Amino acid sequence: MAQMALSASPTLTLFNRVSGRSKQWGMLFPGSSRKLAINMSILMNFQSKGFSFVASGATQWNGGVAELVEGEAASRPYTWPDKKKPRVCILGGGFGGLYTALRLESLVWPEDKKPQVLLVDQSERFVFKPMLYELLTGEVDAWEIAPRFSDLLANTGVQFFQDRVKVLHPSDHLGMNGPTVSSCGGTVHLESGLVIEYDWLVLALGAEAKLDVVPGAAEFALPFSTLEDACRVDNRLRTLERKRFGRDFPIRVAVVGCGYSGVELAATVSERLQDKGIVQAINVETTICPTAPPGNREAALKVLSSRNVELLLGFFVRCIRKASISEVSEKQTESGTLLDAAAEHEPEKLILELQPAERGLQSQILEADLILWTVGSKPQLPQLEPCEWPHELPLNARGQAETDETLRVKGHPRIFAVGDSSSLRDSKGKLLPATAQVAFQQADFAGWNLWAAINDRPLLPFRFQNLGEMMTLGRNDAAISPSFIEGLTLEGPIGHAARKLAYLIRLPTDEHRLKVGISWLTKSAIDSVAAVQSSVIKVLSGS
Repeated sequence: MAQMALSASPTLTLFNRVSGRSKQWGMLFPGSSRKLAINMSILMNFQSKGFSFVASGATQWNGGVAELVEGEAASRPYTWPDKKKPRVCILGGGFGGLYTALRLESLVWPEDKKPQVLLVDQSERFVFKPMLYELLTGEVDAWEIAPRFSDLLANTGVQFFQDRVKVLHPSDHLGMNGPTVSSCGGTVHLESGLVIEYDWLVLALGAEAKLDVVPGAAEFALPFSTLEDACRVDNRLRTLERKRFGRDFPIRVAVVGCGYSGVELAATVSERLQDKGIVQAINVETTICPTAPPGNREAALKVLSSRNVELLLGFFVRCIRKASISEVSEKQTESGTLLDAAAEHEPEKLILELQPAERGLQSQILEADLILWTVGSKPQLPQLEPCEWPHELPLNARGQAETDETLRVKGHPRIFAVGDSSSLRDSKGKLLPATAQVAFQQADFAGWNLWAAINDRPLLPFRFQNLGEMMTLGRNDAAISPSFIEGLTLEGPIGHAARKLAYLIRLPTDEHRLKVGISWLTKSAIDSVAAVQSSVIKVLSGS
């Protein structure tokens, strides 16, 4: 999440709505309020088992829009608009999936080979995950970093289904190289009952937080990798801030993991709570961000120290549980706070039992009001049917599909995998990290290689270009270490501005970039005016 964005971006035509479905698509600007709580409604649509949302910009396909009726589970085949053109199905609408679809749209195709592209995702919104932290600080609104797929794809030929993938049945196993268009690559079964036959498939389903590695983590800890997660964390913090306002004891937040995500989260939450909270960050390593450039690590350590974040390095979490009444009473007695009637209505306390990873350290027990989990993730690949050879996908130990250097899944020439779904090594044999930067670049190559495969051209080997790394450290604070200038680190407001500009450039479409850019400039102007007014008031009151 902390990787720098690739600067190149497909050039798309400006936004133009397709008539007839405006009630379902809504407005790109949901309002000017910065309160995250009002955006909770955008998260709940995908939770039902049946889905009723489909959007398309492909008006030239004579009604290529299919309705999914809520609650319907009977299997039924999806009818592609054109029986002769190639059929590309993309599973997952994250960086890898959405940007592959947009890349396919940006390429020039022979008229008879321009593919029909179908994008499937369980959510109605694309989420720009590297900027989820800004939701907690109020710097961005949800619509800016989580636009609807229907808005992003409205003026394209890409169709979108909001649904969950149930079963994948590939039929291109082990060197089956039939005609490009007429041969079927396999079928995808969705939870709504829809069965999609495809010629080419892109696996881009991303990853989900892995909470089952520690007892109690799934029940008591909150992950931070989706828009839902960010809203839950924000609402939990709001609840704690209301209940603890004016109390003598602080809000206690424990962040598990001190990689990029954990450090960014600890810096953001500590800045938000200020003297109302205590943030503790736990890491099994003896340092934070062990793979980060030294400049980024030093900048992060400086910020965490200035905000009194307590680093517990060299520890792993053994278990998480509820605190007993005796433990809560003991803690309050130690802090000099009496257990009164008001305190009885406080949110339940949680306990983290820490085990030292090395000798020389003692076990610890921490008390927390909120536990944020940033350790570990697992790819979300679909279930296979049949699951035995030769249909099975080759997976690495982490559960990612093994691909060749062209991003094709080994043994399956009609399946590509990108982002968290892909296992690929660089020229030095090192496994590529599951970051936004890698997914950005792989999407460009996947789109091009699909074009090449459909047009019987040579495929290009993927080569990752590390453009540098960057991380947010709170409101108006960030650290950037570009790879093209060795030893340079941009910190503070300059780093914050550079990071925000880089991510603005990498937003999915020209139309969305324009709207977000105007919104950010407006907010910046308002903040500047407010700062000037505050300074004038201070001067006048002092005189």
